[in-house]
Amino acid sequence: MSEYFWDGQIEYLRNTRGLYYNDDYLAFLIQSVWKINRPVRVVDFGCGYGFLAAKLMPLLPAGSSYIGIDAGPRLIGQARELFRDAPFAAAFIEGDLTTMDVDRAYDLAVCHAFLLHMEDPLAMLRKMVDCLEDGGRIACFEPHWIANMANYHVDGHPLSEVVQLGVLQKLFERDAARGGRDGNIGLKLPVYLSELGVRDIDCRVSDKVNFLNPAEDAGRADALFNALKEEGIGADPGEADAYLANLTGRGITEEEAMRGYRAELLLSQAFSRESALVYAPNMKITSGVVRRSNEALAGE
Repeated sequence: MSEYFWDGQIEYLRNTRGLYYNDDYLAFLIQSVWKINRPVRVVDFGCGYGFLAAKLMPLLPAGSSYIGIDAGPRLIGQARELFRDAPFAAAFIEGDLTTMDVDRAYDLAVCHAFLLHMEDPLAMLRKMVDCLEDGGRIACFEPHWIANMANYHVDGHPLSEVVQLGVLQKLFERDAARGGRDGNIGLKLPVYLSELGVRDIDCRVSDKVNFLNPAEDAGRADALFNALKEEGIGADPGEADAYLANLTGRGITEEEAMRGYRAELLLSQAFSRESALVYAPNMKITSGVVRRSNEALAGE
């Protein structure tokens, strides 16, 4: 049996998650926006190595508990090791969330960069909603790729030279229409949750902005540069023929693919440890509340 893809990406996940959120903003969401002031039972869909557990659990009221579910055996193994001595109750379950049942036993259902990989994200959202008790909250941390791609500044290079936004938007839309990843799902989730009958829906944007400053001390700047490279910023697009074949096979024209190739090649040549670069990933955080006692949720 082939290895689960994300089991082979643990170092990438560890090295890039720090680009996305400021801890004080997450605390603001929990304490001032969602107003979680009592212990909650958390379930994390597609938990990976436990990124959201590490970020959210220390901010939640004492007595809160956590269950993480993921299909990757290595990821689950890493998570169990990382949280073996956690100061909160934590358990990690290996399982395929597209087929497994999740009991209605939770107060907070979360996911991070998970729904974009689903062939049927609405079905997965329904499963997240269904596992919540009355008054429970769903919170989805998901990307909006085109906003992400529009939020670069590489000093000395206009954005239009290094990122072809029109080409990328068309590519993302074609990929999603074929039933593949929808990297723009973050901005669609308020609509999806409304269709499922979720109430009090709120969508926020992470305030994290990364500044690679050549004048900064080497240790911090080196760490950020390496994280940005792992994120794919300034990646070598490789041989032109293979690149063009890939993109035209996904529904864009050869001329559009060539514009994309030239932009990526230029960025790969321009971006170095000595570059001044500003990058805002613009992760979307969509949340809402399940009100079972007042009105049945859509489809129930």
